[in-house]
Amino acid sequence: MPTITWKTESGAEISAEVAEGHTLMEAALANGVDGILGDCGGSLACATCHVVVDDAWVTAAGSPTVLEEDMLDLVEAGRRPNSRLSCQLRAHAGLDGLVLYVPGA
Repeated sequence: MPTITWKTESGAEISAEVAEGHTLMEAALANGVDGILGDCGGSLACATCHVVVDDAWVTAAGSPTVLEEDMLDLVEAGRRPNSRLSCQLRAHAGLDGLVLYVPGA
């Protein structure tokens, strides 16, 4: 299981092992990551699971789909070059050590 770390603007740092195939939004909610709401339950309809992928992990995290790109334009904290919706990121071995920043949390 890959270990994922979320860092919030308040300085909190939460790391958790995430079962492969689970979304990083589900994992964030299960681990009480402040600032990840997942209001739509992961259906790519609300942008309340916005994260910023650490520069070192952009390639491993992959690129957003066209629909995710559209939703990213709606994020409350403002879109950044490495913005992703954590409902669209699924845990896999290649993400072991991934660092995500939670803007506005």
